[in-house]
Amino acid sequence: MNLNQVTVPSKNVEKSISFYEKLGIRLIVKALPHYARFECLDGDATFSIHQVEKLPEGDGVYVYFETERLDEEVERLRNEGIEFDQLPIDQSWLWREARLRDPDGNQIILYLARDNRKNPPWRIN
Repeated sequence: MNLNQVTVPSKNVEKSISFYEKLGIRLIVKALPHYARFECLDGDATFSIHQVEKLPEGDGVYVYFETERLDEEVERLRNEGIEFDQLPIDQSWLWREARLRDPDGNQIILYLARDNRKNPPWRIN
């Protein structure tokens, strides 16, 4: 089995499209006002947004996007007016992460893990 796509809820798909384009993923389907799909520039995964009347309560959705140029990407996005909840920091689980939220409050984590993503020292064999 392979993870193909992750979909997040949005009350305003068009507004979310602009946000995710700034993050650097490529829009491939635009079916306003209900749906949009993107492709990641690295790998084969897709990411989509679908319109909802009510957003989930609580922490909601967490979406992780890995980039080899984490610090540079965060600086680029900050220069474009994107606000971060947490600037890049080295985590105890051996990932470097920055955190922000999309226009609907979905939690977006930009990170760099390299081999530690799938092969941390505590991996079960």
